[in-house]
Amino acid sequence: MEFTEYHTRLGAYVLLVDEQERALLAWWNGEGIAEPAWTLPGGGIEFEESVRDGLVREVYEETGYHVEPGALLAEHHFTARGRTFDGWYRSQRFVFEASITGGELGTTEVDGSTDHAAWVPLAELEGEPRVEIVDVALAARRQRMAER
Repeated sequence: MEFTEYHTRLGAYVLLVDEQERALLAWWNGEGIAEPAWTLPGGGIEFEESVRDGLVREVYEETGYHVEPGALLAEHHFTARGRTFDGWYRSQRFVFEASITGGELGTTEVDGSTDHAAWVPLAELEGEPRVEIVDVALAARRQRMAER
């Protein structure tokens, strides 16, 4: 399919894991189309934003933290039929490392797709509902740690 025949959605996410091996995650409410689940803080990039600027905005909205994006950790994409338009779209997602530079835990967006954020122990995440991007990010983290 040619690029002019589908829509593209850019998304940027952050994987933050603290010294206690807890990941900062956002509780996605499913938006009425799926079951709620844990996801990485982040989301769709607005038309006028850079990927990193969108990441900073999204992480603040969903977690209350200000972050400084670091290295690209993973890329992932999927294709699906549009919910709000007729036709196909490609979701291109980027996962970054980052550091927290300020703020405090608490979701700031109103009527959005995130109900709350929390530091979730990695050891307890296995049985929790989560979206695919969480597993993509954690696999990339494991690989990066093995290479060091």
